Amino acid sequence: MPRYVILEHDHPSLHWDFMLEVGDVLRTWRLEAPPEPGRAVPAAASFDHRLVYLDYEGPVRGGRGRVQRWDGGTFDQLDSGPGRLVVQLDGSRLRGTARLEEDPAGGWTLTFKPA
Repeated sequence: MPRYVILEHDHPSLHWDFMLEVGDVLRTWRLEAPPEPGRAVPAAASFDHRLVYLDYEGPVRGGRGRVQRWDGGTFDQLDSGPGRLVVQLDGSRLRGTARLEEDPAGGWTLTFKPA
């Protein structure tokens, strides 16, 4: 089963990296806040990351701050299409459905509904 991780990252400003294991990379979105029920969190698609971040905490090379695990676990993809992705998360903090939706301007929003 594929894994996910949410890392708290302090560079260049505090944000959370939501990462989904897809093949040999982590598909990544930068979140302005951690997911919580009933709150739409602004997000931005980021570049794919290496799988090492599934288990890594500590300094990021190149002076890009530090990362600390906020949540992690496994996920099932429930739905996807242009500008949308819905996954079922089974993590240490989050258990439920996460929905990522892209707006016409290219930004994303993440919403979370507990199981």
